[in-house]
Amino acid sequence: MTVFSDVAARADDAPLGTSFADAVEAVRAGSNPDELATRLYEALTPPERLGLLDGDEPFWPGLTEMMQVGYNITPYVMGAVHRLGIPGIRFVDGPRGAVVGASTAFPVSMARGATWDVELEERIGRAIGEELRAQGGNFFGGVCINLPRHPAWGRAQETYSDQPPLLGEMGAALTRGIQRHAMACVKHFALNSMEQARFSVNVTVDERTLHEVFLPHFKRVIEQGAFAVMSSYNSVNGDWAGQNSHLLTEILRDEWGFEGAVMSDFIWGLRDPAASLEAGLDIEAPFAQQRAAHLQGAIDEGTTSWESVRRSGLRILSTQLRFYARRDQAEPEADVVVSPAHIALAREAAARSMVLLRNESVQGVPVLPLDPTTLRSLAVVGRLADVPNTGDNGSSDVRAPYVVTALKGLTSQLPGVEIRHSGEGVAAAAALAAGSDAAVVVVGYTAADEGEFVDGSVFSRPDLLALYPEAATGADQASRESLYASAGSGTSVVGSGSAGGDRRDLRLGRDDVELIKAVSAANPRTIVAVVAAGAVVMSEWDKDVAGLVMMWYSGMEGGNALADVLLGRTNPSGRLPYAIPASVADTAELDIDATEITYDRWFGQRLLDHDGKAASYPLGFGLSYTTYTVDALDVLASSADAVDLRVAVSNAGAVDGRHVVQIYGTRAQGDRSGERELLGFAVAQVAAGETVSLVVTAPLQSLKRWNPATTAFDPIEGGVVLEAASYAGDPLSASTQITL
Repeated sequence: MTVFSDVAARADDAPLGTSFADAVEAVRAGSNPDELATRLYEALTPPERLGLLDGDEPFWPGLTEMMQVGYNITPYVMGAVHRLGIPGIRFVDGPRGAVVGASTAFPVSMARGATWDVELEERIGRAIGEELRAQGGNFFGGVCINLPRHPAWGRAQETYSDQPPLLGEMGAALTRGIQRHAMACVKHFALNSMEQARFSVNVTVDERTLHEVFLPHFKRVIEQGAFAVMSSYNSVNGDWAGQNSHLLTEILRDEWGFEGAVMSDFIWGLRDPAASLEAGLDIEAPFAQQRAAHLQGAIDEGTTSWESVRRSGLRILSTQLRFYARRDQAEPEADVVVSPAHIALAREAAARSMVLLRNESVQGVPVLPLDPTTLRSLAVVGRLADVPNTGDNGSSDVRAPYVVTALKGLTSQLPGVEIRHSGEGVAAAAALAAGSDAAVVVVGYTAADEGEFVDGSVFSRPDLLALYPEAATGADQASRESLYASAGSGTSVVGSGSAGGDRRDLRLGRDDVELIKAVSAANPRTIVAVVAAGAVVMSEWDKDVAGLVMMWYSGMEGGNALADVLLGRTNPSGRLPYAIPASVADTAELDIDATEITYDRWFGQRLLDHDGKAASYPLGFGLSYTTYTVDALDVLASSADAVDLRVAVSNAGAVDGRHVVQIYGTRAQGDRSGERELLGFAVAQVAAGETVSLVVTAPLQSLKRWNPATTAFDPIEGGVVLEAASYAGDPLSASTQITL
């Protein structure tokens, strides 16, 4: 028998042939997992069957530990049955790494989206999977692919882009990597892109927009085999997502054929345990909460049934059997966590993610890369220059053993250069810059400005208090009172207590802007590194600086990676995963405290194009230390669903590098003709002075139109203009037209 370290052997009192390990071996030998799941289910007692459908830890002790000790210190276990060796779900969050324990902190997902590199993302997924498995997990809740329709969304850092094709391909790559070691869960299904209002807001959306814009990336990841889906907190068209049968059953299972398990978002993810079960939600996460308190009563009253319990229980068991039967990777050693290989991968990803937005010449020479052989002094200033800053402090926070700041990274890699640093005010920073050969200014945001937000209202709002079970014991009552007393207003009760939430301004803070202007006036060789996730409106100051880099929340090796880019050891290849507008007025409307909002397709680059507004930096834009051209666009094959293209990518400079080729499509006739959409992309490695031939597959999904009458996409008819470009609207793109 194959030994699984996280699968217990059958207990002595379990019926022969009904252990989970035996069932896994039978599935590996070719038996039907659904039939084996049925056999396991029949061996369970009624309480064990109900126990599959929620978390194993009692609510009040679990919530107290989460909010006062730490989130996901160890895996959250749901539905384990030790008597039969059923491991249950052993949940570890993400996505910037394995939240459990002290793990490798990779750049946030939005940074990784800027690499446009699915192979790199799959490697990151495999590393995260190894680390969570080595620490007792078997389930990764960090494949976040929500579309940030507005740059202010506080959790934009957890997703990859506002473009469905990029979201879908990167999410699929992370899923493939994770599932070498753990079940991957894609979240938050669906239309979750507001933080402050997520427990209250009802999102209204029509079926065309839902299927064309906000769901294709979820479908893509599910097609790649994701084992689980997490529902979102918000309401969609009047029904809470955690008990929304249109989303969880009609679309997810009936239209898409999803066979895995569906779990709620944590604690506040459903409002009615019976309704959620009937709608298709299998697991209430992560504690024994509403279902533990009320589901048996709902069965007795007839608002749900044992047949519905069985349906979800079988899906949960079958999902685990299918995963364990296909997992073929050896158990990782404990030292894989923050291993040298994973540290190197984190640094590579951070360097590859950074987007060079400006590189102007000073005295006839581009300000970047800096030359360590001639550089004598470097000012490194800004309130974030020496602040460990890997992202928010909520459920995605990875407790890395160390973080290399920008100051530390530049100092360690420039041993012969005088590094001048001061955290004392604008005047002091400008004086340091004036006396230095160049200046690096690190500005942007922290967890206090954007991120996950759970404030004290969760212990005062009647609608949320109704979701908590009674505190039955003295210990539970003490835990409850302690939680209620410690919950402040306006700060998050999860994580460090920082404010976080959605941004109320897309611009940098006034102090940061004053610093940039003062330093750039003192030294023309000023480079600004911006730490953020969503778009930052920079038009107030960006033309004042010679160098500008989007640094992102770049993980535990971010400072070293920044040095790699600024010193030319890495040729910048990051490209924006969204457009940066020139004005706050050029974004979609958003009230971050709204209880009602309508989602449409007008946001990001599409909105700018529609309104005739130029972006400060368009979707897909990014500079390098060399010059690329994309031409010779040839159609190799086409179908109703995709086009295979061959393009020539040339590197006219003296530095090797990577270039992201982006394929855009425009319908020549019919509904919404003339609207440019991202279709596909690929990364080309091109040596200096060389030309490579690159084959890119461009799915046509983004050009298709949903037909509510047939509940299907209509085929594309007529001409489609295809562009192979370096960014959206690139005037030097290569183009051709096909007829479908």
